[in-house]
Amino acid sequence: MILNRRYIFFIIIIITGCLAGVTTGVFIALTHDLPQIKSLETYRPSAVTRIYSSDNVLLAELFVEKRDPVPIDDMPAFLKEALVATEDRNFYNHIGIDLKGIMRAIIKDIMAGDFVEGASTITQQLTKTLFLTPRKTLMRKIKEALLALQIERRYTKNEILELYLNQIYFGSGAYGVESAARIFFGKSVKELDLAESALIAGMPKAPSRYSPLINPELAIKRRNIVLKQMLQTGIINKNVYQETIKKAVDPPTTDTKSVNAPYFIEYIKKFLEKNLSSYSLYKGGLRITTTLSYDLQQNAEDAVEYGLVALEERMMKSGIKEPAPQAAFIAIDVRTGGVLAMVGGRDYYQSSFNRAVTAKRQPGSAFKPLIYALAIERGFSQNSMILDAPVTFQGADRGRNWEPKNFSKDYKGEITLRKALALSKNIPAARLMEKLGPFSVAEFAHSMGIESYMQTNLSLALGTSETTLLDLTSAYAVFPNKGSMIKPYGVIEVSDSRGRIILRAKPQKHAAMSRAGAAIMTDMLRAVVTEGTGRKAKKLSRPVCGKTGTTDNYKDALFIGFSPTVAAGVWVGRDRTVTLGRGETGAKAALPIWIDFMKKTLEESPAQYFDIPDDVIRLNMNTVTGNIESKAEPGTVRALFRKK
Repeated sequence: MILNRRYIFFIIIIITGCLAGVTTGVFIALTHDLPQIKSLETYRPSAVTRIYSSDNVLLAELFVEKRDPVPIDDMPAFLKEALVATEDRNFYNHIGIDLKGIMRAIIKDIMAGDFVEGASTITQQLTKTLFLTPRKTLMRKIKEALLALQIERRYTKNEILELYLNQIYFGSGAYGVESAARIFFGKSVKELDLAESALIAGMPKAPSRYSPLINPELAIKRRNIVLKQMLQTGIINKNVYQETIKKAVDPPTTDTKSVNAPYFIEYIKKFLEKNLSSYSLYKGGLRITTTLSYDLQQNAEDAVEYGLVALEERMMKSGIKEPAPQAAFIAIDVRTGGVLAMVGGRDYYQSSFNRAVTAKRQPGSAFKPLIYALAIERGFSQNSMILDAPVTFQGADRGRNWEPKNFSKDYKGEITLRKALALSKNIPAARLMEKLGPFSVAEFAHSMGIESYMQTNLSLALGTSETTLLDLTSAYAVFPNKGSMIKPYGVIEVSDSRGRIILRAKPQKHAAMSRAGAAIMTDMLRAVVTEGTGRKAKKLSRPVCGKTGTTDNYKDALFIGFSPTVAAGVWVGRDRTVTLGRGETGAKAALPIWIDFMKKTLEESPAQYFDIPDDVIRLNMNTVTGNIESKAEPGTVRALFRKK
């Protein structure tokens, strides 16, 4: 008898040990790879990065998950009560898991032969979202429960609820209640009323199905179920319930999907991606302040649209069909180098190719000012004479003779540099190129901001080497900026979610030409407007300068010009490099766009004047002979010269 008792006792010990060992093994197997709950102490949900114009207008948002974390105190009480009533009525009483709910779910799952009832508390849903996969398995459910127990031990109920409401997905790209409120109702979460709070609280069950942007009728039905649960739990009374279920879903009052200045946004994103980590840029909740002026951007977009519509009408009358014309526009702050406006094409959503920054086209006569600028730096003056007559350059074109022609088909004989530039004569530009040397001109062009490769032959004088509109416009900005070249940029500064500046612009600047030379070139380009191919710009009430550009067979039309504060460039053409139509010159197709933009822009700012340094003097110059006259007479102009 005693032996039997000892034997039974021994068996019990063995079984107990085995069970303990198995239990320990199972526990270790379940918990050895569980995430560290303490990581929640440093957890920061990914947030939306916002890009602003220099005048504080929201241009775009960057995000992987559209989320705007907010403290729980900023959330309306109705929202929190609605969520608890719908998702986890026993939230404030359980320890992270709901045992009654689990038993009820197990019975339903056994009867169905599958996982049909979740029985997850809000805490369990949070652990699944943060740490686990959504796949329904017994092992995941056990891990979910263990993690929930740990979270409940470490954090208060409000802390758990805040994490949940900022983390959970609500459909239509909205992560967290703040993003949901803005996407679905166009307002902050703190502004939500009861009906809106109930609708959002009902969405975690099936975010895509109950999105008011996708299924407004289903969203209302789900909202009313939430309201009924709030009634049943005593959160609201019957009168409030009856009144609220009658409310319709109002669409957002703001366009949450719009992006202002999309070509510019893509332009600066390349810079940001080089200088910031992808995590910071798309998840860090950064604030990015750019150089773009929202008002000037609107002026540019309106001017481009109006100019292209007018051009299309002319093309239709001329019977010209293939692809529609395109345009590009760039405006730069002369003194800082910041990009003020950018249009890369007529419609970003039809073609995202940025013709202002990426496209390389021949500038035509718009390149000529760089040749004349080098000549001025080398000692030439506005009244230096050059021959405008037919010429043959021996072996200049790949060993063959080159005979350039004037676009106007006429020749003036001896002509001043001022007049040759104003009238955009090809022969004088080619002769000047021969005197200066193509290598010297190409080198000078690079120092002025042209980054593209320059073919070092005489035809460079006629703008045959391709470049971008951005480069060309930045080169022109040197003239009103006292000879200083500043590399264009688009980002002023970047601050993190706590307001600390983590990146600030450091403009690249160097002296490209003398201050006196820049002032003289500005005066010569003023003559293009007052005396030459840019006469249409005389209608502007402020001093402006610029140069037209037209390529062979009217394939490209350009106008690049500036005021004392803003340099702006316009290109009009077709992507397939075919004609715009006979007579569609820079003066006809591009200049009206430039004038439209500058008219609106200059009206909004006080009058300013171009720099005149101490080492230059204004004299009376005969426009035909170039002679300096003692007083102003018919046929003379006031022109700038270096002091001797």
